[in-house]
Amino acid sequence: MVLKSKEKQWVAKKPGDPIYTQQLVQELAIDEVLASLLVQRGLKNSEEVKRFFSPSLSALHNPFLMKDMEAAVQRLHRAVESREKILVYGDYDVDGTSAVALVYSFLKRLTYNIDYYIPDRYDEGYGISFHGVDWAFENKCTLVIALDCGIKEGEAVKYASEKGIDFIICDHHLPGEQLPPAIATLDPKREDCTYPYDDLSGCGVGFKLVQGYAQKYGIPFEQIESLLDLVAVSIAADLVSVTGENRVLAFYGLKRLNESPRKGLLSMIKLSGLEKHKITIDDVVFKIGPRINAAGRMESGRMAVDLLTSDDIAEANRIGKEINDHNNERKSIDRTITQQAVAIVRSHPQFASLNSTVVYNPEWHKGVVGIVASRLVEAFYKPTIVLTKSSNGFISGSARSIAGFDLYDAIESCADLLENFGGHTYAAGLTLKEENLEAFRQRFESIVTKNITKEILTPIINIDARLEFKQITPKFFRLLNQFQPFGPGNQAPVFMTTSVYDNGNVKVIGNPVGGKGGHLKLELIQEDAPYRPLSAIAFNMSEYYNHLADGNPVDICYSIAENFYRFSMTNLQLRIKDIREGKDTTI
Repeated sequence: MVLKSKEKQWVAKKPGDPIYTQQLVQELAIDEVLASLLVQRGLKNSEEVKRFFSPSLSALHNPFLMKDMEAAVQRLHRAVESREKILVYGDYDVDGTSAVALVYSFLKRLTYNIDYYIPDRYDEGYGISFHGVDWAFENKCTLVIALDCGIKEGEAVKYASEKGIDFIICDHHLPGEQLPPAIATLDPKREDCTYPYDDLSGCGVGFKLVQGYAQKYGIPFEQIESLLDLVAVSIAADLVSVTGENRVLAFYGLKRLNESPRKGLLSMIKLSGLEKHKITIDDVVFKIGPRINAAGRMESGRMAVDLLTSDDIAEANRIGKEINDHNNERKSIDRTITQQAVAIVRSHPQFASLNSTVVYNPEWHKGVVGIVASRLVEAFYKPTIVLTKSSNGFISGSARSIAGFDLYDAIESCADLLENFGGHTYAAGLTLKEENLEAFRQRFESIVTKNITKEILTPIINIDARLEFKQITPKFFRLLNQFQPFGPGNQAPVFMTTSVYDNGNVKVIGNPVGGKGGHLKLELIQEDAPYRPLSAIAFNMSEYYNHLADGNPVDICYSIAENFYRFSMTNLQLRIKDIREGKDTTI
């Protein structure tokens, strides 16, 4: 059933099969709502639930099921044994820098003849650059391990081969028609690769290489388990699925992140104000990841690897503070550019009639255009591209999509107007000549209009279950918490509750950039529930203040989280996704 609020559709998911749901209610003595949520996730008996709640490292797949793993491990071992100079090369984002830190940290225990390289975001761009190959040659590197990149850089890999440099590629992006001429290409998305799980992060593929090497040459798994904090960070920051093997990696990576993180991540945890909290995927996505990313956006991605590989707490704190300062600078620039971009869209009426948003300003900082594109999607909910002038004279930028629309396919249809592009369904980067901008803008809009529907342009909130406040007990939340780690493929459940009221203390707080006003801080009650107000936060929904302050009922959809305050105290908090005025119990 579908209901509409002012801007969003609420869509109730099909409940779990009632037979399996009742079976779990009996076997586990749990609330029927929780049992239904488990069945929705494909769990049909108590043994499957046990494995879901307590993932095992034994469930990790054999790395040699991945195509080319044997060749990769053998070539790496030959380099280690003969003391060849090895270069660990990776992208400048969180996935890339964490992958480089992981493989470098492992290999430096085996060889002193090793270095790492992160391409400059502005001078070299994404992927394996010819400049990077020249640097490897000048520094006498004969083996390069490319992480989170390389699957489409055939020309650069061929260039390296001509200089006597071998490549092992560890990537997770979709390959092109031809694979690069590398010694080994590890990518579970290869058509000829039968590896059982294909949604690893780039760092995750790097970990499989390390796992394969350790397995073949007698290194106990316990010696590589300490690397899992980096894998968890990459899974969260790169928004890959938290299912299957990734769920196991994320579960144990978060455990290490909470109990004994590496020194560089500990500095990020403290700078993020998380040292007294139980760190979750969301904490990495919204607090730790952006700080690490700021190194590549504002300065150099190498600084992030310096941080993540540091063994000295004083050095880690120094680098961490510098990166945090860059992040504060990034936030200031991001805020300013977002305000400017929103003003462009709102001051030009033609944008209202378009199905896409393409904005350009030659003065904008290239390092934040992806963030600004995401902000514009939040504000206007259309496929969005934000462009600026590059130092090489071209226009370049980032694109972000909305649920249900293949952005990469739309950009690929404009390939003849572009110098280069790359990405996936919901996020991409592109470069073009300035004289092609208007033609690109028109064609992109035409392709979006042809392929998008009114339904896609309406944001959807998928509701997992209906819930009454009296069901939200400490036991309910304790069991709900075991569904973590949350993320794509295992999102935090969204509940709907009807006819709730604020207890009279509703407040408007904050004033978000480019938003519709402030946030609402609420204490909510339900008439037939015990008088126990539930704390709630509703971002960018201050337009409901008067309705709630006057004592009127609302229907809400929300997730349930732990809210930390005063460093150690916690309480449950409803994170409201949407509000609908009045009583309506039809869903």
